Amino acid sequence: MGEGQPTYKLIYFDARGPAEQIRYIFAYTGVDYVDKRIPKENWPELKKSMPYGMLPVLEIDGKPIAQSNAVARYLARKHNLTGRDEWEAMMCDVLVDTLGDLKQIIYQYRTEKDQFKKEEKKAKLLKETIPFYLNKFEQTIGENGGYAVGSTTTWTDFVFAVALENFENIFGSAALENYPGLRALKRRVHGIPAIAEWLTKRPQTEV
Repeated sequence: MGEGQPTYKLIYFDARGPAEQIRYIFAYTGVDYVDKRIPKENWPELKKSMPYGMLPVLEIDGKPIAQSNAVARYLARKHNLTGRDEWEAMMCDVLVDTLGDLKQIIYQYRTEKDQFKKEEKKAKLLKETIPFYLNKFEQTIGENGGYAVGSTTTWTDFVFAVALENFENIFGSAALENYPGLRALKRRVHGIPAIAEWLTKRPQTEV
């Protein structure tokens, strides 16, 4: 492409999933991109051409880049969404990676086929695992005056807002009632005009 703005094509299913944090960054920065949503039945064929056989993938000037957090971090760096300095950029990564650990545990619960084990996992999640993580996040956000990192909007705020919305969808709207800081962060992000506009026009999907 040479000079000027790169062309972006975000490839994912017709769902929010790990692509949504990237869509929030594009919405917030006003950067144009193609939001390519592929039907599930087309995936087996497309899978062979993806770098690691997984989605989402962002094509930057036609070059496919995998890993949603790496893509989000790259875009965040380009658009000053990684905090004020290297320390804050690292804290962004720490929180995103820690939230990723919790998301992985929740994913294991959701994909558990054995109903008895699934109930066991859910009980442990709700009683121990989720409060452990969310209390830590709540404390951090409290110390930062409502931001995940520092005192400015970062890509980490977007990752959290997406995850918290999914969290409420999975465990019910009361799931965050003990975490006013997290609820306020989600409300703040969803109240940013560019994000609010995206929320009204994005395709309605379950996840």
